Amino acid sequence: MEKVDSELLLKVADLHDIPSGAYNIRKNGKLLGRKCTAGIEITSKTDKPGIDIKIAGNVKNKSVHIPVIVTEENINDLVYNDFYIDKGAEVLIIAGCGLHNDGDIGNSHNGIHEFWIGENAVVRYVEKHYAEGVLTTNKVLNPSTIVHMAKNSKFVMETAQLGGVTSTERLTSAELDDGASLEIKESILTEYNQTATTKFEVNLNGINARANVVSRSVAKGNSSQTFISNVNGNNVSFGHVECDAIVVDNGKVASIPALKNTHPDAELSHEAFIGKIAGEQLIKLQTLGLTKAEAEKAILDGFLK
Repeated sequence: MEKVDSELLLKVADLHDIPSGAYNIRKNGKLLGRKCTAGIEITSKTDKPGIDIKIAGNVKNKSVHIPVIVTEENINDLVYNDFYIDKGAEVLIIAGCGLHNDGDIGNSHNGIHEFWIGENAVVRYVEKHYAEGVLTTNKVLNPSTIVHMAKNSKFVMETAQLGGVTSTERLTSAELDDGASLEIKESILTEYNQTATTKFEVNLNGINARANVVSRSVAKGNSSQTFISNVNGNNVSFGHVECDAIVVDNGKVASIPALKNTHPDAELSHEAFIGKIAGEQLIKLQTLGLTKAEAEKAILDGFLK
């Protein structure tokens, strides 16, 4: 791998080297490396770009890395990745995409990830996005995540946009059966004239299905963000959505929640906050020796964690 490859993989997948477990690394639309392990099978699709990841029910506390990097201009990468997690499996899936572009023509990556999670399976899914290079060149990331959750399964999704992405449209949908538990933690940073739209569609179909969606974002410069959430309580279920945002400079954020119950015993709630950094927070950190810029960075970094 080239130096820029290693730097991007460290940024989006916390990889200092080739992982010891199962992995599939994609670069500029092509396979860079792959390894399967006992109970974790990765195969290329034959009808379209992408991979199938099959995780056996006897897999416990294992991980699989599937990062993507794009380092050339004028590449518009598209992948369809399907995950089949058997009953009772416990696995950590680390995805993420890094774009590097020093050219005049933009590049992009669109990833459509669909999960079929078996009964009592536990999945933690971590996805980080990051872009770097010429500021005026478009660097676009559009991830889609579709989740089908069987009875008593658990899915924890942690997504982060670390910066540099010109525009993004992030789509997540989930269908939950009896006793299924969905937890989503999202953090997004936009700067300059960047734009970001996040859309969640959650259907609580099963008895005692639960969903907790938390989004934290920072909009700096002239950037703008839109957060849209639709949570539907279709049974005796519990759903909560929280959207907190800090605006800096002329940043703009819109939060558009929608809660709908089709069952009288569904319990749904929403919280939202949009505002600037509190002045007393800056003053307190400055009295400890930080400059105003350092204090602001510390507050924003802590908020997005």
